[in-house]
Amino acid sequence: MDWTAWIEHYGEPRVLLVGGLLSGLLFGFFAQRSKFCLRAAVIEFWHGRFGEKLAVWLLAFSTAVVAVQLFVVSGLLDVSTARQLASKGSLSGALVGGLIFGVGMVMTRGCASRLLVLSANGNLRALLSGLIFAVTAQASLAGVLAPWREAIAGWWVVDGGPARSLLALVGVGPNDGLAFGAVWMVTAGFFAYYSGWGVWKWLGGIGTGLAVALAWLATYQVLAHSFEPVQVQGMTFSGPSAEWLMRVLSNPDEPWNFDLGLMPGVFLGSLIGALVGGDWKLEGFGGGYTMPRYIIGAILMGFGSMLAGGCAVGAGMTGGAIFAVTAWLTLAGMWVGGGLADRVLDRPRPAAPAGAPSGAAAAP
Repeated sequence: MDWTAWIEHYGEPRVLLVGGLLSGLLFGFFAQRSKFCLRAAVIEFWHGRFGEKLAVWLLAFSTAVVAVQLFVVSGLLDVSTARQLASKGSLSGALVGGLIFGVGMVMTRGCASRLLVLSANGNLRALLSGLIFAVTAQASLAGVLAPWREAIAGWWVVDGGPARSLLALVGVGPNDGLAFGAVWMVTAGFFAYYSGWGVWKWLGGIGTGLAVALAWLATYQVLAHSFEPVQVQGMTFSGPSAEWLMRVLSNPDEPWNFDLGLMPGVFLGSLIGALVGGDWKLEGFGGGYTMPRYIIGAILMGFGSMLAGGCAVGAGMTGGAIFAVTAWLTLAGMWVGGGLADRVLDRPRPAAPAGAPSGAAAAP
């Protein structure tokens, strides 16, 4: 592939746009067909059911780690200048943001990427939640919520460079990261086999992880063959959601880039997957009581993602695949926050004893 010729002919913005569109297309299709969802995996884990949802997420995550580290080892990718490693980060923001995001994704029944995938399948609940997520993300980036985000992020700051690399902190390199990812992939394969055969579980999980890795590769290759400054970046949904919102509302003439291609790519890929599988169906709210839950959850996710520096895919998988400390801390916060929210909000309450007055609690 002659990246230099493409860049000279079409320019960096258009090449990045196509890279984002294709990465998003693959992600949307495979995520839709496999029902990839961090929230579903978290719930299965905390319920002690190591089933299909957890297997799909583990396959996707381990594939992303293995592919990214393989690109690094082979010299096709250098992530040392990525913002998750090179710039200052916030450990407090990562942990608190991850916890808040985890609560929000349980309330909305899906993380940011899942909401976009479901929106393309005709789910109006996901569409409304996604719009509120985007508004909150922008408000947290440069609006009324920005001071709160900056205050929490300032509690515990870490310098860029080796201090933000988990591999550097433990004194190992990309080969060790590749081996670590391979161990996770074997573990994921065991859970996938244990939970029962399903072709889309395997293909979808692996394809979703590869799409995350290809996003890193695409932006780096443009950087490596361009004379203009280009930021190497991976796949995320919080920043692009806010960017699309501002483009629609006030900045229609801003140059195209990778993020602006990613969102429509995911939507289109998911739509194709839904049509192929016969999953497209117009869905609204099941009852008025559910709307406040979705709205609050979307607000929590929007603020949490900007505080943490990324969503379940952006911080969890994209940052996790390059072993950014803040990304792994965010991911841990999401699993804990999601588990707590599920226990508080969705676990069945003990039934009242027979003959007890209505509303009476069971005796201790």
